[in-house]
Amino acid sequence: ASEAKPVLIKNLPPDYIKVNSSLGNVLPKTLLIYPFQYAGKVSGVIELATLTTFSDKELQLMEMVSENIGIAFNSSQSRAILKSLLEETQVQSEELQAQQEELRQVNEELEEQAQNLKQQQEELQMTNEELEEQTRSLEMKNREVEQARYDIEQKTRQLEITSKYKSEFLANMSHELRTPLNSLLILSKELADNRPGNLSEDQKECAKIIYDSGQDLLSLINEVLDLSKVEAGKMELNIEPVELKTIADNLLREFKRSAEKKELKFSVELTGDIPEIIKTDSMRLNQVLKNLLSNALKFTEKGSIQIAMENYNKDHIVIHVKDTGIGIPEDKQLAVFEAFQQADGGTSRKYGGTGLGLSISRELAKLLRGYITLKSKVDEGSVFSLVLPVEFKEEAVPETTESTSAKKSVHAKDQTSFINYPTIKDNRDTLGKNDKVVLIIEDDLKFAEIMMKQANEKGFKCIAASTGEDGLILARKYKPTAIILDLDLPGVNGNYVLSVLKEDPSLRHIPVHIVSVNERSMKPIKEGAIEYLMKPVTKDELEEAFSRIESFVNRKMKNLLIIEDDDNSGKAMKRLIGNGDVKCFVATTGAEALKLYADLHFDCIVLDIGLPDMSGFELIHKLEKVKDILPPVIVYTGKELSREENLELEKYSESIIIKGVKSEERLLDETALFLHRAISNLPESKQHIINRLYDKEIVFTGKKILLVDDDMRNVFALSKILKERGMEVLKAENGINALDVLDKESVDLVLMDIMMPEMDGYEAMRRIRAQGKFRKLPVIALTAKAMKDDKQKCIDAGANDYITKPLDVERLLSLMRVWLSK
Repeated sequence: ASEAKPVLIKNLPPDYIKVNSSLGNVLPKTLLIYPFQYAGKVSGVIELATLTTFSDKELQLMEMVSENIGIAFNSSQSRAILKSLLEETQVQSEELQAQQEELRQVNEELEEQAQNLKQQQEELQMTNEELEEQTRSLEMKNREVEQARYDIEQKTRQLEITSKYKSEFLANMSHELRTPLNSLLILSKELADNRPGNLSEDQKECAKIIYDSGQDLLSLINEVLDLSKVEAGKMELNIEPVELKTIADNLLREFKRSAEKKELKFSVELTGDIPEIIKTDSMRLNQVLKNLLSNALKFTEKGSIQIAMENYNKDHIVIHVKDTGIGIPEDKQLAVFEAFQQADGGTSRKYGGTGLGLSISRELAKLLRGYITLKSKVDEGSVFSLVLPVEFKEEAVPETTESTSAKKSVHAKDQTSFINYPTIKDNRDTLGKNDKVVLIIEDDLKFAEIMMKQANEKGFKCIAASTGEDGLILARKYKPTAIILDLDLPGVNGNYVLSVLKEDPSLRHIPVHIVSVNERSMKPIKEGAIEYLMKPVTKDELEEAFSRIESFVNRKMKNLLIIEDDDNSGKAMKRLIGNGDVKCFVATTGAEALKLYADLHFDCIVLDIGLPDMSGFELIHKLEKVKDILPPVIVYTGKELSREENLELEKYSESIIIKGVKSEERLLDETALFLHRAISNLPESKQHIINRLYDKEIVFTGKKILLVDDDMRNVFALSKILKERGMEVLKAENGINALDVLDKESVDLVLMDIMMPEMDGYEAMRRIRAQGKFRKLPVIALTAKAMKDDKQKCIDAGANDYITKPLDVERLLSLMRVWLSK
């Protein structure tokens, strides 16, 4: 500060003017004077803002003072500066006022927004209250919907139960109706035939009317039964390859005459690109098409009826049944597919029928994985189109089987209940030593009497039983020539009776004819029944059945056709089977087999599917065309049949028995079964072979089994099972130990695990087979590995057979029986 020099006022900050403090007493009291020391003198600062209050005199005085202290102060300059400052202040004031105006407007806007927000908040609160009310209402409705859903579920269950009861009632009622109808048809036909010639023409006509009416009633019952089976889900399908041309030719042959009687043009057309064969149920397909054609014939008075088969897409075909009949109104086109509904309904209708045909056809189409569509115009005709897959896809349905032990328990429980159940008076009291005896197991006494009468006319004497239990007792006691068996019996059913008959070596040779109201099934045929007749049975069918029994009994020599391309194998089979009562013919090619089959009668065929000139599948197909009835065919091959090959064989399931025989013992047993050979008439050595197959436990007695497994739990469980059946069990925890045991002990069979420490099962089996003394030792591989090539790996390593874990004990024991019996 001491070095500071006076500064001109114009160079000072515009806010201050320096003045001498000694003059402070003459300055206006409004001035603020701040004293300070400047060069030993007192000076002061006057706020520039107050200059506006100075008079001219005061400003002059200030100029004078300024000169005394060496500061230039010019009032005019100060005024100019002050003016400039005031203008700037005014501008700033105006700007401030503008800002204040803007701020006021903003405040007003904010107030307005606040008001809006308050209003929105009030509206939101009202909305929330409405939403809460809606939520409460929705919850109430949800509870109502849930209650309604529960009620619907309950009603659905009740409907299912009602439908089930209805279907069971229909099935039972159909059964009860068909049983008396059976006798009615047979007796009315016999009266209509009037063999004694003691009826007048009117009486014969009455009998014929009764017979025809019975046939009409039978058709109705069959339709009702079909519908009940479909609705109950009990309709069985037999899927097989079906030739579309064969189906078309059969329909043309069956309906052409009926069409010609009504002077209708009837034609069948197949497009060139349609597949020759599809996989479906031929019987059900025929049933659907016959229903559609029957409708077309019924409702068409003039014009034509056409069947057209063509491709629908790459996976489906479509079969059109076109007619030029009365047509169906659009409002009734859905109704005609309902049960008991017809387009021509009402009490004044012109056309008869139950209205079940289309309903059954629609349900059968669904079972065949297809569907039916309809296009129709009144007075122009109708087109029913059946769309079917080329390849029927099976749905995985779990199978349930009744165990033998369960059957035995049922048999044991009911055996005493049905002994001496009421039956007809038969011929048991007059039986002679050389009489041909037929056992009739039938609970319909009237029908049993009819069958006995026809049997007597054919020279047979009859014994009769009304229950399966009584039937088995009579079969064991009298050893009849033939058995006629009903399936629906009091106590144990006919299926069980058949299985017991065919498992008993002393009874299995007796031919069994099934006569039942149940739909024809291949199961009894595959188990050894010789024939399956479906009630009601006509008089001609019964006569034919007794004629077959008579022919079978009188023909002591049975003919067997062996089709095998290997000469040595053919000769070996001929030696194994042939024995006085069987004459064996061997064919080495398909062509040779066809010639023999055409020239001679054969009771059974043994077929190897690998032939030089054609496959076994082709040969079966050609054999089927040579004669109406194909005898039982036993497929005898060392080849493991694939699933596709099995399916291919099953297409002939109406006339072929597929056994997949893999051993000479089983071949002898199966041919004896289907040739109905009495085991007691076989040489003792062959009796022993078959008896050993059926004495399931004796084969295990005293056998020494080596069990190789590192899991002690498996070892303990299997050892217990094997010991209970009379076997001695040796144990080894790996392949090395197994080889040591085999060196020290004589073993009948080895059960070999695959995954083991130190030496696995593959290596152990290879080393066992490397030793000559063990080349014929049966080895069954046990493994948890179940990949496609695992079985082949085991066989290549030396296993005779293979079974996967977890073990099916019955299957394991069955395999052990086969290999221990060799």
